[in-house]
Amino acid sequence: WKNKKETWQLAFELGGQPLVDLIVRETHTCYIGSRDRLHEWGYGCGECPACLLRKKGYLAYQVEKNRA
Repeated sequence: WKNKKETWQLAFELGGQPLVDLIVRETHTCYIGSRDRLHEWGYGCGECPACLLRKKGYLAYQVEKNRA
């Protein structure tokens, strides 16, 4: 029952930055399946609903992380 920001936070809690980096490099949720472009939040087209949700969650996680 976690939102995307909380999912990124959980990854960090479980494995630190190395796990977050691994998730960014090795996974994607793009509906189109695009792996052409690596964004700061991972691979994807950057336009589909899945990419937008992942991007929003990742950026919210980064803001929270930088406040701490």
